[in-house]
Amino acid sequence: MVNLILNENMKLYRRWRTWIMVGLLVTAVLFGSIVEWYYDDKNAPEGAWEEQITKEKLEYETRLNDPELDAEDKAYIQELIAINDYRLEHRIRPESGTMWDGINGSAQLVILITLFTVIVAGDSLAGEFTTGTIKLLLIRPASRLKILLSKYISMLLFGIFLLVILFIVSVLVNGLLYQFEHVNLPLVSVNGDGQVIERNMAANLWQTYLLNGVSTIIFVTMAFMISSAFRSSVMAIGFSIFSLFAGTIIVELIQSYEWSKYVLFANIDLSQYLSGQPYQEGMTLEFSITVLAVYFIIFNLVSWLVFTRRDVAS
Repeated sequence: MVNLILNENMKLYRRWRTWIMVGLLVTAVLFGSIVEWYYDDKNAPEGAWEEQITKEKLEYETRLNDPELDAEDKAYIQELIAINDYRLEHRIRPESGTMWDGINGSAQLVILITLFTVIVAGDSLAGEFTTGTIKLLLIRPASRLKILLSKYISMLLFGIFLLVILFIVSVLVNGLLYQFEHVNLPLVSVNGDGQVIERNMAANLWQTYLLNGVSTIIFVTMAFMISSAFRSSVMAIGFSIFSLFAGTIIVELIQSYEWSKYVLFANIDLSQYLSGQPYQEGMTLEFSITVLAVYFIIFNLVSWLVFTRRDVAS
């Protein structure tokens, strides 16, 4: 099994396409971080953030007096006021104007990692059928299940590799741009009990990576299933990319329906629970994980059944 995974990784990292994807990811981090740094308020006086926070607090308090404000928005504004009070009391500046502003912004590039991994996964199995090299794999003593698993695991490892690249490059680039100032800055947020707490910024960043990485796993599994079932790289990559970008629009259109919370795309963004704003009221992290687990099992079951039982034409 290990040799099969090593063989898949060797084929993957020998391709120019793979390193072009890595280069595009690094370029995106560099470009985004430099633009963020250039337009950031990094040159503001040391105490300027306190004045800005105080001004924001007054604006929030004014908005609370709006009679048309609904309960959800009111609770959200009250949380922002509580966070600002905590910052002023403990003299903890916001991330704006620090290296963490750019690093947290780079976390949005996880969607680029999903896109690249889906492209690789969609072609991993279907490409073998197209070129005829699948026969060379099947004549090996390894079972079809092990061959399927080795390809799937190598795709997930590629996604993890890109995540590590994203983290290292974003930290180094933004650290150098801001001279690693405020590296120990904590993240101030409100927990589920309504209490203002401090969290480690790096730990929260990796939590965001991991939660967003779940969507990468699901989309890769979907692409892998389509690739196995239809033996078409174009269909696997095209449908998965379409779902990646259109899924958000679809769930927005059907959000008013109770059953929509069971749709895959309504649960795929687990970072919604970090912000405390789930897709529908009453949805929990445990619920979304359960729904995703069901889809994950179905996708893998279809891949296994089709790949292990279908004959390969000579």
